[in-house]
Amino acid sequence: MSEPTAAPQANGSTAIETPSIDQLEGASAFTTAAGLRLESVSGTLVRGWIDLGPEHHQPFGIVHGGVYASAVETAASIGATQAVLDQGKVAVGVHNSTNFIASMSEGRVNVVATAVSQSRTQQLWQVDIIRDSDERLIATGQLRVQNITPR
Repeated sequence: MSEPTAAPQANGSTAIETPSIDQLEGASAFTTAAGLRLESVSGTLVRGWIDLGPEHHQPFGIVHGGVYASAVETAASIGATQAVLDQGKVAVGVHNSTNFIASMSEGRVNVVATAVSQSRTQQLWQVDIIRDSDERLIATGQLRVQNITPR
């Protein structure tokens, strides 16, 4: 992904141009391989999905917990950054707590990230990962982020 462009604002801050969903999904080889596809992005809600399969498995044939932890981090970070881009800031994860509720081997999961608290310096996001076929909660997590000025 190319570096976001910045534009000076009347208040002295530098707003960062909002990346497209395609740019967000293809931000890195890791992000692409993890498989999170974005449906909608805002500063308070992010929705997406992952089509899980063998490429997401740990050695015993079920989806690796890191896939879910990564989805929590990615979805919440994208939404949190969307909330502060107009201030010339980005959000970076400082604490990820992901709980694994049920195992899966394959199928679609929906990822829903919701802002819980948004302040000047930090935000807290809740992320639920729900099996599409029966709406069962598969994993849930929270991500605390710090709003920072990019280098």
